Amino acid sequence: MQLQLAPGRTLHYETIAAADPARPCLVFLHEGLGSTAMWGDFPRQLCAATGCPGLVYDRLGYGLSSPQSARRNARYLHDYALHELPAVLAHLLPGQDYIVVGHSDGGSIGLIHAATRPPRLRGLITEAAHVFVEPETLAGIRAAVAAYAAGKLRGLARFHGERTDDVFRAWHEIWLDDAFRDWSIVALLPAVEVPLLAIQGCDDQYGSPAQVAAIVAGLPQRRPALVADCAHVPHREQADAVLGLMRDFVREIAGGGG
Repeated sequence: MQLQLAPGRTLHYETIAAADPARPCLVFLHEGLGSTAMWGDFPRQLCAATGCPGLVYDRLGYGLSSPQSARRNARYLHDYALHELPAVLAHLLPGQDYIVVGHSDGGSIGLIHAATRPPRLRGLITEAAHVFVEPETLAGIRAAVAAYAAGKLRGLARFHGERTDDVFRAWHEIWLDDAFRDWSIVALLPAVEVPLLAIQGCDDQYGSPAQVAAIVAGLPQRRPALVADCAHVPHREQADAVLGLMRDFVREIAGGGG
């Protein structure tokens, strides 16, 4: 389905039905090279396990949504969190409670969004989110650039088609830009008041456990979860374990279901 936010700005989205549509909707935010399709069947599995409806969409510039019209700057994640996501919620989930599930860039977007204290937000799950730039982050991106140049990431074309080069370039250029080195959203984190589950693979090639430590910051409503034998995509690399973690967290917020 397509949602037109403005002339020339159309977003692709998919919904997942639930037996009880009044339960909080799980809003899935994909990674920096991701899309609705790249989530695979995981959103449906989590919705089935929790009894919650779901919403998955391609951010502007990704997948089947409209292409980006301008080069990214250091506030591109803020733009998605403070403008695009609220517009999507206003159009598609008016008056409905929701829980954000964000992977990588999507997790960072979820944190920025949650820091504004939206009244309908019930909880937040981050997966491999970044809250500051680490040497590991830059090294991982440089390795991905080399792999892309060697033709080892051709699978991205399944999700982004003819704009794959543009998607990949937009991602790595801003993260490797000198202007982005000091990017941090740590100062926003104390404003996040909803229950929060922060998941990260112990072998994440784009960040250390210091990311999770900064996100949870010792507050009781924030729960860290480091997943063994897992890199940057926990919901795919350790699907059963991550599904269980997310299912139990959502049930605590929304009650039993599934």
